[in-house]
Amino acid sequence: MTILCVRFQLPPMCEAALPGLLGLLEDFTPVVQALPPDGALVDLRGAERYFGRDAVELASVIRVRALAHHGVDCVIGAGPGPMLARVALGDARPGVTCAVPEEPDAIAEFLAGKPVAALPGVGAATARTLCEYGLDSLGLVAAAPLSTLQRLVGVKTGRELREKASGIDRGRVVPNAMSRSLATERPFTRDELDPDRHRRALLSAAEELGARLRALDKVCRTLTLTARYADRSSTTRSRTLKEPTAHSAALTRAAYGMYEGLGLQRARVRALALRVEGLDPAEQASYQLSFDPLDEKARRIEEVADRARAKFGPRAVMPGSLAA
Repeated sequence: MTILCVRFQLPPMCEAALPGLLGLLEDFTPVVQALPPDGALVDLRGAERYFGRDAVELASVIRVRALAHHGVDCVIGAGPGPMLARVALGDARPGVTCAVPEEPDAIAEFLAGKPVAALPGVGAATARTLCEYGLDSLGLVAAAPLSTLQRLVGVKTGRELREKASGIDRGRVVPNAMSRSLATERPFTRDELDPDRHRRALLSAAEELGARLRALDKVCRTLTLTARYADRSSTTRSRTLKEPTAHSAALTRAAYGMYEGLGLQRARVRALALRVEGLDPAEQASYQLSFDPLDEKARRIEEVADRARAKFGPRAVMPGSLAA
């Protein structure tokens, strides 16, 4: 086992703490791939030889250092490849590293009883399609004829799915590959009909994403809205922004525009989700200068609000409509 998948148990809205935790991992190896908002893949191939310890022993050291230096616990999965380490993470718990054996027969046995949704890259739609045909575990998927899988989910996806279900892990850890997207979801306690509550949920989500982008010194180019309904169907809309931004007001306007375009009327909405994509460093972004004093004032207020949230918590400053 040479690959670790680490998930730090960060409090909500604390994604900005991830770079410091990645630095802790880089004390062991330079081959670290961030998995925001709270995780990372770590290739310990050289570290095992250098430190004279195997991956599971190094995982214990990482856990102790994360607690000692950052006050953050973590769960860790270990395996011979990135995909297997991510699957192992699902069985891990604080204080105990879940490790996938390296022997092919042991790998097949480990995966056989797992649900198809446990495999990284298998979304809800693919899992639902496979389950409808009785292929609800990775063992059954691995045993299914390749032609059957390709007929169900496509030629390329079917081939990759069968390889992964059989324990063939062709992935690798890509150093410094930071996430190109951030997402958040606002589920409702019951299926919601009220457009005002929908808009409040979008405002809350846009405020959160804006704060997270600014904490990471990032801007986004694209905003995606997903509405999930009572019948488990969903609608997704994306919009390329006029200019890269981390301004919460701009994200809110774009989200409202897409929402109005859906024409939901009396639709029963179960959840609304926003995702920002195409992330770039804020210092490299260009934007149109504004001579609107109200816009400049709003941005200065946003900076002050960010400092207040960092000191007193994420709910220290919020729009008045969300305070109720």
